[in-house]
Amino acid sequence: MSESHDSRTKTLNFNVGVLGHVDSGKTSLARALSSTASTAAFDKNPQSRERGITLDLGFSSFTVDCPDHLRDGGGLKPYDSLQFTLVDCPGHASLIRTIIGGAQIIDLMILVVDVVKGMQTQTAECLLIGELTCPRMVVVLNKIDLLPASKRQSAVEKMTKRMHKTLESTRFKECPVIAVAAKPGGPDAPEAEEPHGVQELIELLKKQTYLPKRDPTGDLLMAVDHCFSIRGQGTVMTGTILQGSVAINDTVEIPVLKVTKKIKSVQMFRKPVSGAAQGDRVGVCVTQFDPKLLERGVVCTPGSLRTLFAAVISVRKIGYFKGSLATRAKFHITVGHETVMARVSFFGLPPSDSQTTPSELSPLEAPFNLDREYLHQDEYVSSQGDGGPEPEQWALLEFERPVTCPALCLVIGSKLDTDIHANTCRLAFQGRLLQGFEDKHYAETSLPRLRIYKTKQKEGQVERVTDDYTVIGRSLFKKETNLQLFVGLKVTLSTGESGVIEGGFGQSGKFKIHIQEGLNPETKQLFSSASKKKGKSSSKGAAAVEEEPKAESQPVSVLLRFKRYVFDPQKKMIQS
Repeated sequence: MSESHDSRTKTLNFNVGVLGHVDSGKTSLARALSSTASTAAFDKNPQSRERGITLDLGFSSFTVDCPDHLRDGGGLKPYDSLQFTLVDCPGHASLIRTIIGGAQIIDLMILVVDVVKGMQTQTAECLLIGELTCPRMVVVLNKIDLLPASKRQSAVEKMTKRMHKTLESTRFKECPVIAVAAKPGGPDAPEAEEPHGVQELIELLKKQTYLPKRDPTGDLLMAVDHCFSIRGQGTVMTGTILQGSVAINDTVEIPVLKVTKKIKSVQMFRKPVSGAAQGDRVGVCVTQFDPKLLERGVVCTPGSLRTLFAAVISVRKIGYFKGSLATRAKFHITVGHETVMARVSFFGLPPSDSQTTPSELSPLEAPFNLDREYLHQDEYVSSQGDGGPEPEQWALLEFERPVTCPALCLVIGSKLDTDIHANTCRLAFQGRLLQGFEDKHYAETSLPRLRIYKTKQKEGQVERVTDDYTVIGRSLFKKETNLQLFVGLKVTLSTGESGVIEGGFGQSGKFKIHIQEGLNPETKQLFSSASKKKGKSSSKGAAAVEEEPKAESQPVSVLLRFKRYVFDPQKKMIQS
């Protein structure tokens, strides 16, 4: 937990994500709430100033007296103050990846809704991201100054009811809804007019705080969102510690630059500290490097992050996504702090295994077992229409370019190329990264260990019986098929006997089957009556000898079933 430089005071840092549809007034709200803005706050980006939308995660903070319910939570020494760090997440649709990057350290979410427009497409997407990443939420109905004073009260009540209805089926049911005007008169109005309802919102936020679980142990992972150099001192990286902790004199790795650097000093909101832990917002100064090389990215304990070319993840479809999730389709995959295109292949448990009792861990986090067999799926299988749980499923992601990320991190798949104005959810599935492949040639070196199989079935006919233990089959193979590959494979006849393919017969793809137990009397009867008929008709001419025997009942079929592992370089056919 972070301690400020003054040993007499102890501050709890609490991260609040501010999410919502573009133009709902998130940045104005963050500005109204904040007193101390850190380096990355409020859109330093000139491009976003021009366009009036947030293009990057903005961070700012304000400190209040510690509410009573948190006061004694700080172990030996109670907290004196509570610092709210506001993460102003971009609402612009294509920037969803940034939100997911920032959402990993959000303790509470403010969902900003334009009171006049209500829920919009991106509001729904922000809500989904909140459900995946965050335990608590407060809904802020903004821009109440746009409602005529006489109708304001009833309009706010109506929208509050509507929001509660929307949230009924989510983890945020019965979450508080509060109405404000963060910037009365709109963005161009003079600063003179005070925001409405912001003091009440601060009181509500204080009530909603809790002691976040922070774990200072383990490898450091810090998300850097801003980087600049200070002459004569070094390069400063500001960001949020996602896991582990950091202290002066530690060595950290900047994976994207493949360099390690020593930490010279650490600051939290412009105050020097000796160290900081998970959930804290910090600036760390390291020995000089060109800040342009790292605008955003991650810093970590040397050697703790892995660069992956492919990965296996647990997978759950997001209910609001309308399309199907097809194998071999491409999705935008957000993993760690990157979003990259990947080809996705879905697989599940064989029918016999899926009845086994699920593990105690949620399937999203149970470790992946490479020794097990899995069944290839053409697409993600939703629940069987009975409203029951969806079967346990996984996906292989093959990235278009390698990604650097921590183990077990959250993965979100989306279709970000969908039209932003279409009223449709673009988040498709979520999961956890369970197994990564770090070798560029993973397709040859690692994938053959992944035992995903497809079942195959071929069907042919019995042409004639040679003796009680031998029949000749046809129509199972093409003329050019190498029959040697199939010798020794088991087949079953539609009359119930089982046999083994002994080899080819003639040149036209026919084959010989050995029936170990011999043919059933009924089967022999079937063929003898068919050949008698044939004998009668053969007097019509020599050409008729080539005619097939026409049994009165259905022809006897030959079934060949086998499975093939999708990544087996030899493409072997396996029969149990």
